[in-house]
Amino acid sequence: MYHPITYPEAIVVGLIQGVTELFPISSLGHSVLIPALIGGTWAQDLNVSAKESPYLAFIVGMHVATAIAMIIFFWRDWLRIIKGFFGSVGHVARPAAGTRRWQPQTTEQKLAWMIILATIPVGIAGLALEHDFRTYFSKPIPTAIFLAVNGLILLSGEWVRRRRASLDQRQSVEDRQMAAVGGAAGTARHASGQRALKQQEASLAVQADRRLVKIGWLSGFSLGASQILALLPGISRDGIVMVTGMFRGLSRQDAARFSFLLSAPVILAAGVLKIPDLTGPLGNGVRGQVLVGSIVSGVGAYFALRFLVRYFSDPNRTLTPFAIYCLVVGIGSAIYLAL
Repeated sequence: MYHPITYPEAIVVGLIQGVTELFPISSLGHSVLIPALIGGTWAQDLNVSAKESPYLAFIVGMHVATAIAMIIFFWRDWLRIIKGFFGSVGHVARPAAGTRRWQPQTTEQKLAWMIILATIPVGIAGLALEHDFRTYFSKPIPTAIFLAVNGLILLSGEWVRRRRASLDQRQSVEDRQMAAVGGAAGTARHASGQRALKQQEASLAVQADRRLVKIGWLSGFSLGASQILALLPGISRDGIVMVTGMFRGLSRQDAARFSFLLSAPVILAAGVLKIPDLTGPLGNGVRGQVLVGSIVSGVGAYFALRFLVRYFSDPNRTLTPFAIYCLVVGIGSAIYLAL
C-alpha cells in the first residue's frame, strides 16, 4: 500500500521540525525548504501548500508533540503560572484592599495574564490568515527569502542589544547569575547537589519572571502580536519574540524565556485546532508516520530546549550564529532553487 509520507521522511522531518521549532530559525521554513531541496518524491510527498495535503496532518502531530515537550521542560514554571491564574480569578469578586478594581497581584498572576493577553493577537490572526499565508507564501523560493529576512531581524536585535549598553550593565549581576547555572550544573552533578541546583534554577526563574512583568501589559501584547509575522514560513516565532523583547528593553536571556513560555500555548492551541485534519480523511494512511514523527519531534524539541536555555544563560552568547545560518541557507536556497 502506498503511503504519501514514508517513515524515513517522517523521522528526518520530525527531528528537524522539533529542533528548529525552538531555535530561532523557523521550523515551518525548514518544513518547506528541506523537501524542496532534496527533490524527487520528497518534494511531492511533503508539499505544505498543496491542497488537501496529508503533510498538514503530519505537521499538526509534530506541533502538538513539540508543545508537550515544552510544557514538560517548564513544568515547574507552568505550575506556578497556572496557580497564579486561578488565584487571580479567585480574587475577581473581591478586589485587593485599597483598590477600586480587580487587578493581578503576584508575579505569577501578572505573568499568567500577560501570556493570555499576548496570545490573543496571533490566535485571531492565525484563524483568519493561516490558510491564505500557507497557500500563497509556503512556496520554496519565497520561504528561502523570508528565512534570509529572519537572519536580518536577528541581527537587528543584536544591534539594539549593543546600543543598550547601559541596560546590560544594570543587569550584569542577573546575567552572571544566569551564566552560573551552566557552570553550577556540572559542580552540583558531581557533588550530588541536584536539589540545590533545582532550587537555584527555580530562584533564577522567579527573578526573571519579576523582570518580565515589569515591561507592562502593552509591551507584553506587542511581543505576542509580533508572532503574527511567524505565519510567514521562514520567519521564526521565537526569534521575532526575542528581538521584539530586546527592542522593548528586555535582556536577551529574559526575552528568550518569555518567547519559550509564550510559544507553548500558541503551538499547542494551533495543533489542537488542526487535530480534525489528523483524525479526518487527511490523516488516512499517515497516522503511523505521524506517531513516529511526533515522538522524534518531541524528543528533539526537549533536548533543543535544554541546549538553548543553557546557551542563552551565558551573556556572551548572541543571536548572530543563528542569523548567519539563516542568511546563508536562505540566500543559498533561493539561488539553488531559482537555477
